[in-house]
Amino acid sequence: MNPHMLAHLLIQLIVIIAVSRLIGRGARWLGQPLVIAEVVAGIALGPSLLGWLAPDAMHWLFPAESMPFLKMLAEVGLVLFMFLIGLELDPKLLKGRGHASVAISHSSIIVPFALGAGAGALWLYKSLSSPDVPFSSFVLFMGVSMSITAFPVLARILTERGLMQSKLGAIAIACAAVDDVTAWCILAFVVSLVRASDLAHAGLTTLFAMLYIAFMLLLVRPFLARLGARVANREGLTQNVVAITLVMLLGSAWTTEYIGIHSLFGAFMFGAVIPKEGGLAAALAEKLEDMAVVLLLPVFFAFSGLRTQMGLLSSPEAWLTCGAIIILACLGKFGGSAVAARLTGLRWREAGAIGILMNTRGLMELIVLNLGLDLGVISPTLFTMMVIMALVTTFMTTPFLRLLYSPEEQARDQLLGAPEPSLPASAYTVLLCVSHGQAGPGMAVLSRALSGERKEANLYALHLLSPERSLKARGEGALDPMAASGGALAPLVGRAETLGLSVRTLSFVSSEPARDICRTAQAKRADLVLLGWHKPLFSQTVLGGTVHEVMQEAGGTVAVLVDRGLAQVRRVLVPFVGSRHDRAALGLARRLVKQAGAEVTVLHVTSPEGSGAGRAQVEELFPADEGASVKLKVVRHASPEEAALEEAKAGYDLVVVGLGAEWGLEDRLFGVQRERIVRDAPASLLLVHHPEAATALAQTPEQARTQGTPPETTQPLGARS
Repeated sequence: MNPHMLAHLLIQLIVIIAVSRLIGRGARWLGQPLVIAEVVAGIALGPSLLGWLAPDAMHWLFPAESMPFLKMLAEVGLVLFMFLIGLELDPKLLKGRGHASVAISHSSIIVPFALGAGAGALWLYKSLSSPDVPFSSFVLFMGVSMSITAFPVLARILTERGLMQSKLGAIAIACAAVDDVTAWCILAFVVSLVRASDLAHAGLTTLFAMLYIAFMLLLVRPFLARLGARVANREGLTQNVVAITLVMLLGSAWTTEYIGIHSLFGAFMFGAVIPKEGGLAAALAEKLEDMAVVLLLPVFFAFSGLRTQMGLLSSPEAWLTCGAIIILACLGKFGGSAVAARLTGLRWREAGAIGILMNTRGLMELIVLNLGLDLGVISPTLFTMMVIMALVTTFMTTPFLRLLYSPEEQARDQLLGAPEPSLPASAYTVLLCVSHGQAGPGMAVLSRALSGERKEANLYALHLLSPERSLKARGEGALDPMAASGGALAPLVGRAETLGLSVRTLSFVSSEPARDICRTAQAKRADLVLLGWHKPLFSQTVLGGTVHEVMQEAGGTVAVLVDRGLAQVRRVLVPFVGSRHDRAALGLARRLVKQAGAEVTVLHVTSPEGSGAGRAQVEELFPADEGASVKLKVVRHASPEEAALEEAKAGYDLVVVGLGAEWGLEDRLFGVQRERIVRDAPASLLLVHHPEAATALAQTPEQARTQGTPPETTQPLGARS
C-alpha cells in the first residue's frame, strides 16, 4: 500500500465535494435538483471530460490503485443512504390514496418493465451483451432498470416546487414509495438469480430472503418500536442508541449480502421497518443525513463518473441506440403512469404531471446500473447509455413540469382552493410575510392599528419554507408545512389573539420566495404587503435580497417593518418631500389616524432656499375633519435624512418613511453599508414602497423640496388659512 494513499484520498474527497457543490450552484440556477450536479460532477471528473482534456491530471488524481478504496467508501455511503431512504418511507403517505397509488405505481413498473425486457430480448442482448451473460438475467435486469423511479429526487423536486401537500404531490410521492418498494423487491430477486449458480440455488436464495423479511417485520420492528419509545420518553438519542442502531444496520446489510440479494436491500429494509412515530427515525436521519449526503454520496457519483466513458459511444449507431433507449424509458414510465392516473379520475393535465414526475430516475437508477455493471450483467457501453438516459430523464422533469403545471396555476390551486369568508369588497387586506418568529409580535401590533375595530379586515400571515427546511421538517415527522412553520408564525398568531385580531395563516414550500409572495398577494388581492425585516446574507441593506425582489415585482404597496419593540401606535412621524413613496407613506398614516386614533406629525423637509406648496399635498390626503390629529412641521435642511433623524428622537412610536435617496434608502439588491436612518433611528420604522405614481399631483423630490413653506413651522392641518 502506498504510504501517501491517505493524503491522496483526502485530496480526492476535497476535489469531489468542491466540484459537486460548485456545479450544484449552476444546477440550482437552472432549477435542477442537486443530484443532477453531483452526477455531472462525477462524469466531469472521469474519462469523459477530465480524462479527455487532461488525461495525466485524471490519472494523477484517480490512480488505478486508489479505485478499490473509493469503491469501498462509495459502498458504505450507499448503505447509509439506502438506510435514509428507508427512513423516509412513511406508511402515512398511502393513507386514503392506496387504490390510486397502487394502480399508478404498478402501471409505471409493468409497462416500462415490459418495454425494457422486450428491448433487451429482441435487440440489446444481441448488440450490447456477450454470450457469457445469461439471457434471462440480462432481460430481467433491463426490465428493472427501465422501471426505477428515484424516490429521494422526486421528494426533493416536489418539496422545492411546493407541491408536497398538493393532491398532485401526495399521489406522486405515494406512487414513488410503492414503486421503490416493489422495484427493490424485484431487483433483489434478479440479483439472487444472477448470483446463483443454478435454479435450485436461486430458489434457496429467495426462501432465505422471505425468512429475512419475516424476521425483520415480526421481531426487529417491535424491538425498534420499544427502542423508539424509550428515546422519546427518557434520555433521547444517546450514543449508545446510535451505536445499537448502526450495529443492527450493518448486520442487516451483511445478512442480505451473505444471502445473495446485496447489502443495499438490507440497509433499505432496516430503515423501512423503523417506526416513524416516537422520534427515533427523525433523530437518526438528522444525525446521519449530512455525513451521508454531503461527504459519502458524492464519492459514489465520482466513482460512477469514472466508470462512464462517453468515448465508447463513438458511432452514429451507438448514439441512435442511446436515443432509442431514452425514448423507450420515457414512453414506458410517462405513458404507463399518465394513462393509469387518467383512468383513476385525474385530469389530463394532472395525469401528465404524474407521468413526468414518475419518469424521474436520477440516483436510484445509478445505483441499479452500478450494481449491474459489478455483476457483469451489462457492458460498459450499455452502462454509459443508461447513465445518459438517467441524466436526461431527471433533467427534463423540472422544465416539463413547469411547462405542464406552471407556478401560476400551482399558486392558484393552492391559494384559491380553500374557501374564503364572505367579506365586503371594501375590506382592507394585509399580507403579513413572516420569515422568523421575532418579527411577528410587532407586525400584529401594526396590523391592529391599520385594521382598527373592523371585523371585515383581511389579515393573512404567510411563512415560506425553504426546500432544505421542509426536508428537515419531513424528517422530524412534520409532513404538513403549516406544522413545520409553527415556530415562525406562533408569536404573531399569539399576539394577534391577545389584540382581538383574526389572522389566517398560510404556509408552503418555496424556492422562489419573492415571486411566491407576489403571487399570494395577487391571489388574495392584498392592499398592503408587510414584510418583517430579515437581513440578507450578502447585503448590509434592509432593502436588499428578497425584499428588493418583492418590491420590484409587486403590483401594490409594499412595506418593511423594522421592529424595535413596537407595543403601541400612538405617535407617528412621517418624513415627507413629495415622492410617490412618501405619498404612500402618508396614505398608511391616514389609516393609522382613522383606525387607531394615532397622532401623526408630517415632517416636510425643504432645501435651505426652498419656499412653496408642500402643504397642499399633505392636505389632499388629510381632509379637514381628520386634520386635528395631524401636524405639519416644515423645516429647512440641506440633508432630509439628518432632519428626519433629529425629529425621530422626540419620542415617536413609529416612523413611516417612503423609499428614496433623500432618506438614505434605496431599493437595491446588494449594498455595502446599512442605511443610516435604519441604524440610528430610536423608534420602530415602516419603510414604504409604491410601484407607481399615485396621482398626477405627485411631484419629484426635488420639486417638493424647493417648493416648501417657510422653515420651522408647526401647525395642525385643521387650522386652515
